[in-house]
Amino acid sequence: MRAINIGLTEEQRQGVINLLNQDLADAYLLLVKTKKYHWDVVGPQFRSLHQLWEEHYQTLTLNIDALAERIRALGGYPVGTLEGFLKIATLKEHAGNVPTATGMVSNLVNDHEQVIRNLRDHVDQSGDQFHDQGTADFLTGLMEQHEEMAWMLRSFIEGEALGPDGRQPAEGAKTPVGV
Repeated sequence: MRAINIGLTEEQRQGVINLLNQDLADAYLLLVKTKKYHWDVVGPQFRSLHQLWEEHYQTLTLNIDALAERIRALGGYPVGTLEGFLKIATLKEHAGNVPTATGMVSNLVNDHEQVIRNLRDHVDQSGDQFHDQGTADFLTGLMEQHEEMAWMLRSFIEGEALGPDGRQPAEGAKTPVGV
């Protein structure tokens, strides 16, 4: 194999590849869970959640491909088996569990927030420890996408009434009708 000369040592490249493979594994588990919930959701929120999760799994699919291609660009090989994903992912499956629609949303919020925390750490490691600002920038973009998806999901389950000033009313206060 021809040596890769992109300004990173072998140790730096391998360190970043390991981070990216963990992010790939988490993205794949999140994709599977999002698709499963897309298929299984029932109730009055069916249509809105079904559509939202379709948007999310399409974005996750693109991100998975981008992660794998980033790994290849650095001279590594992406993990590409379910066994491999499960071994290195920080997310967990909930096999055999079909929660309520709100439970599904809550599970996905938790998973996206875990991915965001991981990505934030991986951005720092990529730049500070491994001196790969390209990967740090790439991961920052992924983190921003997960922040938006988590926000959309949190907004679905928070549903707090707001006062006319746009703030939540004090504990026990009632929001006027028509606000």
